[in-house]
Amino acid sequence: MHDDRQLIEERLKRALRERIRPAIYGASVPLAIEVWHAPGEPVSPAEALAATYEPAEIGLPWGPAWGTAWFKFSGQVPAEWAGQEIEAVIDLGFSGGPGFSAEGLVHTTKGVPLKGLHPRQTYAPLSILGPDGTAASPGDEITFYVEGAANPEIPLDNAYAKVDIGAKLGDTPIYQLTRADLAVFNAEVWDLILDLEALDGLQKELSPQEPRRREILRALSRALDALDYEDVAGTASDARAQLTDVLSRPAHTSAHQLSAVGHAHIDSAWLWPLRETRRKVARTVSNVATLAEEYPELVFAFSQAQQHAWVKDNYPEVWERLKKAVADGTIVPVGGMWVESDTNLPGSEALARQFVHGKKFFLDEYGIDTQEVWLPDSFGYTAALPQLVKLSGSKWFLTQKISWNKENKFPHHTFWWEGLDGTRVFTHFPPIDTYNSDLSGRELAHAQRNFQENGAATRSLVPFGYGDGGGGPTREFVATARRVANLESSPRVTIESPTEFFSAAEDEYREHAPVWSGELYLEIHRATYTSQAKTKQGNRRSEHLLREAELWSAAAVVAGKLDAYPYEDLDRIWKAVLLNQFHDILPGSSISWVHREAEATYARLAEELEAIIAKAQQALAGDGSAQIVFNAAPHGRNGVAGLGAGIAAGEGAAASVDGNVLDNGLVRVTVDERGLITSLYDVAAEREVIAPGSAGNLLQLHVDTPNHWDAWDVDSFYKNNVRDVTEVDSVEFSTVDGIATVVVKRSFNRSTIVQTLRLRPGAKRVDIETTVDWHESEKFLKAAYPVDVHADRSASETQFGHIFRPTHQNTSWDAAKFEIAAHRWVHVGEPGYGVAVVNDSTYGHDINRTARDDGGTTTTIRTSLIRAPRFPDPLTDQGVHTVNHALVVGAGIPEAIEEGYRINLPERVVTGAEGAEPIVAISNPNVVVEAIKLADDRSGDVVVRLYESAGGRARATVTPGFAAAAVTEVDLLERPLADRELTDGGVSFELRPFQILTLRFTRA
Repeated sequence: MHDDRQLIEERLKRALRERIRPAIYGASVPLAIEVWHAPGEPVSPAEALAATYEPAEIGLPWGPAWGTAWFKFSGQVPAEWAGQEIEAVIDLGFSGGPGFSAEGLVHTTKGVPLKGLHPRQTYAPLSILGPDGTAASPGDEITFYVEGAANPEIPLDNAYAKVDIGAKLGDTPIYQLTRADLAVFNAEVWDLILDLEALDGLQKELSPQEPRRREILRALSRALDALDYEDVAGTASDARAQLTDVLSRPAHTSAHQLSAVGHAHIDSAWLWPLRETRRKVARTVSNVATLAEEYPELVFAFSQAQQHAWVKDNYPEVWERLKKAVADGTIVPVGGMWVESDTNLPGSEALARQFVHGKKFFLDEYGIDTQEVWLPDSFGYTAALPQLVKLSGSKWFLTQKISWNKENKFPHHTFWWEGLDGTRVFTHFPPIDTYNSDLSGRELAHAQRNFQENGAATRSLVPFGYGDGGGGPTREFVATARRVANLESSPRVTIESPTEFFSAAEDEYREHAPVWSGELYLEIHRATYTSQAKTKQGNRRSEHLLREAELWSAAAVVAGKLDAYPYEDLDRIWKAVLLNQFHDILPGSSISWVHREAEATYARLAEELEAIIAKAQQALAGDGSAQIVFNAAPHGRNGVAGLGAGIAAGEGAAASVDGNVLDNGLVRVTVDERGLITSLYDVAAEREVIAPGSAGNLLQLHVDTPNHWDAWDVDSFYKNNVRDVTEVDSVEFSTVDGIATVVVKRSFNRSTIVQTLRLRPGAKRVDIETTVDWHESEKFLKAAYPVDVHADRSASETQFGHIFRPTHQNTSWDAAKFEIAAHRWVHVGEPGYGVAVVNDSTYGHDINRTARDDGGTTTTIRTSLIRAPRFPDPLTDQGVHTVNHALVVGAGIPEAIEEGYRINLPERVVTGAEGAEPIVAISNPNVVVEAIKLADDRSGDVVVRLYESAGGRARATVTPGFAAAAVTEVDLLERPLADRELTDGGVSFELRPFQILTLRFTRA
């Protein structure tokens, strides 16, 4: 037989495009159109429906970017259409893909939301267009409204365009109303299209030699022969009959099993602001609820408790539909987190609270204790997560993003993920390599071929539906799932819940699944550790202010000096901080609107938290004239106990300046005429820290033009182009209040930098405050600290511990980690000596080593200060920024931990009468208190969360500074895990390395 594959495929492609798809709708009548252009921000349906509407017609220009227009459509359903399927077809001028263009939400005449509209879903069935969303019938008069959102089309194919899509882009309409009709829906034509597409997609994935491929092609050819192009609707059933045989053949016994889960990955903010996400969520939930009425087998995974809360708070009618769908099992809450957060950057307690607030919402509102953590799109996964997953009461983890790795293909799809403390969680990432599947033959075949566990396991999960910008599954997707459920040469596809998938997968594979230990480092999007400095700074500051607000408020209430703990305020503030940890906000990859809003939010929250802290501290200090120092850090300093308050002792002998040398008796620092540290001498160790021939605090400017994804990526070739910023405007030495100080001013390109170096009494560190007035484009600024330490690995603080990463590039896995994330500190060391760099607001680092001619090794720590990407915010980080670092000499990891807390929790001085004993005391300095608060149930119990910080086993006793009647070990949601015994007023325990322990003390 001659090879006519291409002939048939091209024939089918043209027939679908020009003949069959246009025949989905038959007879039609236009709807009458009226419009009201909403000024400014979106308004409520009640306000919109009360507005004055003007007559309009097809071709109407509407919607300046980010604007809203409300359309009123009305008409009579032709009586002669009785017995046929009828739909309203609305095209707002859709362009681009779902979620990245205009969108609409259909409302009743009373303003009740019914169904979303987007470029792949332009219809509203007659079954919801009657009064109050009921069914209409032929002969009826109908009226409905559509809220049109003029979200600008996002230029993802031109990600280097210097367009600030986060600004209101003028008053010019960007869309035109294209269609508004009542039309007869030809279901048989629609079914034919799905038959043809399912088979065509399948056959293209088979080898040309396979008989199955040839059989499908022959059937496709016969179907087209049976179709009359002049009467597609009338002959569609004849064409479908030619496909019955090839569609009815069952899958092979050994076929891969795909669990298909409806999904709409909705970024809580990204290329749109938070206010638009609220509307996206309402449109998507309305779509799913409506779709489920037609397809009862649909299961839709809906993550992010914040998005559920938005529905509850803003769309009461949609909320009722959502609750019913959850009760019916159609919509399944997943994830157990407040948002799908970044996991590299949130602090320890913040990441724990993602689970606390997320799971608590689902428990309170639905009575559901979610079991799977659902993070398909975050930019790498901290090694702290497995323990947090378990302590939240969950047991499974899902991601997809690791398939984006650029350098190394991850070796597993289903595996046990072992965290830094040894906790393991059963983990899956879908081999279909997308969280927005359309269930096409290409994607299904890829999932089956790509599954790394083939031969040992048989199951994987596929999330299907339009996502990122929302939309979710359509009727086409669910109907396709029916067609491929049991189809020869294709995987078996079953629509089911994530819980059903994970239960079956774990039952099948738990004993033999491989283990991956440590972080899931994503080999892409490494620049997210640095982009949008003010967002990151606001997050870091908010986390530590929340720690202080909870600590001092709890201490004051327990001491009987404050009447009420600020439960409501702290709950609201935590949720605002957690929202901004979403994986396109905190990483700095959203439009300018999002980051302007985040900056304003952080400023408002800081003001509120400062007031809460001041009130509690003043209550504890009382009235008086003494200078009371409050120390919220877990370690004592200057004579004031950690977590307590008192009169500070002296810090040590004053530091001095002699020419260009700073000296405090512990450390001697030489700063040259360029403002660089050419010598950093540890007096006690008799050791020079700066590597020979090098200089510390060297600012380095790189050209930063990644191949893709400006705000997200930094590519390794950025190191090929570097400029040392050594020119100075001035270098001034002075001593202020016993602190030796150097002020260095620099100008370069269009930017200026002022650095203040301080050597304080009694300190084995150099504090460096850097203020940058930044006006660069596509540049990357780093600060380098080359130290004379032979280190083959570095330690980086992560949540509730630290991880080690290589400083060499022995393997492609090592080389891929050329930019790494750390929290408050990084450390390099050799036996007997180490150096740390601590910070108050930055995350990105690179650490490497080089061999010197003298035979020694230079290990260089570089902190990433600021970037200047063009997309999606062309003005990223323009303006003034101040960040603080400190170079700590002679430091082991315990000193790095202590100094990391110190720089982020500066002491506070309050005028009062007395200090305050720590609310709890810990006998072992390696056991660190991360949070102290009152219990969420308002019982007055005191909750203490602590962890082993040094990476070794630890015995410790926690002694409360109040009378305790009982103590219980609890999970993150403060639910009991085990009784603990109070002995002599305290509780003793042993922790494994990096173990988290939460204790709940009942007050006597």
